[in-house]
Amino acid sequence: MAIPDFQAVMLPLLRFLRDEKEHNIGEAVDTLADEFSLSAEERQQLVESGQQTVIRNRAGWARTYLKKAGLIASTRRGFFRVTERGQSVLASKPARIDVKYLEQFPEFVAFRELRHERADEAPASVDTPSHATPEEALDAAYQRLRLDLEAELLDQVKTASPSFFERLVVELLVRMGYGGTLRDAGQAVGRSGDGGIDGIIKEDRLGLDLIYIQAKRWDSTVGRPEIQKFAGALQGHRAHKGVFITTSSFSGDAIDFASRIDSKIVLIDGSALAKHMIDHNVGVSTSRSYEVKRIDSDYFSEE
Repeated sequence: MAIPDFQAVMLPLLRFLRDEKEHNIGEAVDTLADEFSLSAEERQQLVESGQQTVIRNRAGWARTYLKKAGLIASTRRGFFRVTERGQSVLASKPARIDVKYLEQFPEFVAFRELRHERADEAPASVDTPSHATPEEALDAAYQRLRLDLEAELLDQVKTASPSFFERLVVELLVRMGYGGTLRDAGQAVGRSGDGGIDGIIKEDRLGLDLIYIQAKRWDSTVGRPEIQKFAGALQGHRAHKGVFITTSSFSGDAIDFASRIDSKIVLIDGSALAKHMIDHNVGVSTSRSYEVKRIDSDYFSEE
């Protein structure tokens, strides 16, 4: 039997989780490989990048789509379990779970709309006009892969412990050029806990100015009261610069308030956090890279 595509993996993966225990992707892959009677060679077959096996890659995509539809949920870093909605789906005994089936769930539709994909499109395919150039198709595929990575990365951050999130914030700010060394930044952040401030970090390596930090690993929207509290804490420290980082989002009132006060408060929501993590290589690694080359016309010039 050939290695199944990621949509064919969805229902077997959900069935594997019906015991309501938490599992990791390694356990799921072993079960799926047995269910599809994969040979030893098929179990070891790698994707083109050589970074992981094909069956693990497709199980990972199936897990992502089931999570976006609310059928499974992360429990802690690297682990997931079936949700009440997932059990209801299993009780209905569907013949198959695929992208079309998942479109009955609003959360999944919102996820798909964000990715600008067609209803019948697989993650690895490219939704581009037939007249698109190969470079345009490559760019479109890259953007889709990045959006998927952002969503998965944010899910991982939300399931991490508060102390891990704190370290993540420190490393990200240092990678962005703040805080001097990672050691200096680590000593500053998490030490305050004073009046709505979670930490203080140098703006540059010389420490010419300080930036005050508030970090919230939340699911609910951050409203204006939280920003007002943070702004008040800045005033109490005679500070003028702050960064408020959350894994969720900010309300319109919170954004409006931050834009009108004297203190400079930068708001980083979950989406922006994931983007910054990718841009500054925090929590991600390069799976593969391509060099796009074109003819050097000067080389062939005989003038």
